Amino acid sequence: MNYVPNTDDDRRLMLEVIGVNSIDDLFLDIPEDLRIARLNVADGLTELDLTRHMRSIAAKNANLDDYASFLGAGAYDHFLPSVVTPLILRGEFSTAYTPYQPEVSQGTLQAVYEYQTMICALTGMAISNASMYDGASAFAEAALVALNTTRGISEIVVAKTVHPEYRATLATYLRGRDVTIKEIPYDDATGTIDIAALEDAVSDKTAGVLVQYPNFFGALEPMTEIGEIAHKAGAQFVVAVNPISMGLLKPPGEYDADIVVGEGHALGNPIAFGGPYLGFFAVSEKLIRRIPGRLSGETTDVDGRRACVLTLRAREQDIRREKATSNICTNQALNALAACVYLAAVGKEGMREVATLNAQKAHYALGQLSVNGFESRFDAPFFNEFVVKYPSDVETLNEALLDEKIIGGLPLGRFYPELSDCALVAVTEMRTREQIDAMAATLKQAASV
Repeated sequence: MNYVPNTDDDRRLMLEVIGVNSIDDLFLDIPEDLRIARLNVADGLTELDLTRHMRSIAAKNANLDDYASFLGAGAYDHFLPSVVTPLILRGEFSTAYTPYQPEVSQGTLQAVYEYQTMICALTGMAISNASMYDGASAFAEAALVALNTTRGISEIVVAKTVHPEYRATLATYLRGRDVTIKEIPYDDATGTIDIAALEDAVSDKTAGVLVQYPNFFGALEPMTEIGEIAHKAGAQFVVAVNPISMGLLKPPGEYDADIVVGEGHALGNPIAFGGPYLGFFAVSEKLIRRIPGRLSGETTDVDGRRACVLTLRAREQDIRREKATSNICTNQALNALAACVYLAAVGKEGMREVATLNAQKAHYALGQLSVNGFESRFDAPFFNEFVVKYPSDVETLNEALLDEKIIGGLPLGRFYPELSDCALVAVTEMRTREQIDAMAATLKQAASV
């Protein structure tokens, strides 16, 4: 309930049952200097008056619809078709429990099966699971698959152009194992992986080569060349992709990726303060027995009717722990359903159109910034993000943008000290020509002050 009118006696009885003396005792884990003694709300308000008061406070928050966002770095402002929310909030889906009993879970299992099929079509891979927690954990799980596939080899090679938080998650996952992680630097001119350094680092001791496409800087890596280096050494080729870019760029299956992962929030899920999201995970057929998480498969029942079931169950919940592929026992079913509805609604041609709009608008934005005195930091081709060098403090210029209800790019000094004078700018199909022009003009004016 939004409003629970408890009396003093009600509260006293509840506190006695749980064994504490006061409501304040429930918050002892919170440092005292962070606690608020009481909300600034008058005593004795009716539910109607309290609701009005809280709405007046909420109205002071910024509405994202009133802002033009050029902030990306993994969470992007994409259009959500109106069909998505009503379908995923149907009671049959939003209240469904884990589908261990196929006879009562056909709707959920079929939705998962359709989602898996669409992810395979999008990435060009053979098998997809039912989703992971998010893109970062999917990336780390991919490293585990590579390590488990090449028993006795305990070295992972990862590009420094992979999202810094993905690399941090990878390090956390592997901290308890005797695994060496080699980070490969990027070429200072292109913003893509240093191929010579990669060739020197990869050897017969390498279990997997992990890259991102487009990479964290938005640049397009030389994927065929990277894959050849990985496979020549017998390593698994792992690629983290932006799913929207797959509407325009060559899918990983066409350049022989072994494992493809990514963050699926852009497919029908709102930004929502950073989650919940979903990670997608797809592999080549040779890794079908290694893929973590759930898989929904199609079969026939005793009467010959089409049916869906959970299949190839190799998690620790289903087999002996030492033989399990992963301890991931669940998936982001509702978020995956949103992705499924989005992909079905947009379709193949729609994905191509959305991706094309992203690329065209991003290139237009860079052009406008260039004529206003800003320069691109790297010269590699890019999709919908690019790195811009600022002539003055990045944070100060972003504050000037915010004054005009424009959310600027990510200051890169946070992750790459050598790029402290640069920002990562993202442009999606949501941005209009007027918004892009206003962003460029505002930056020019603020930089000249």
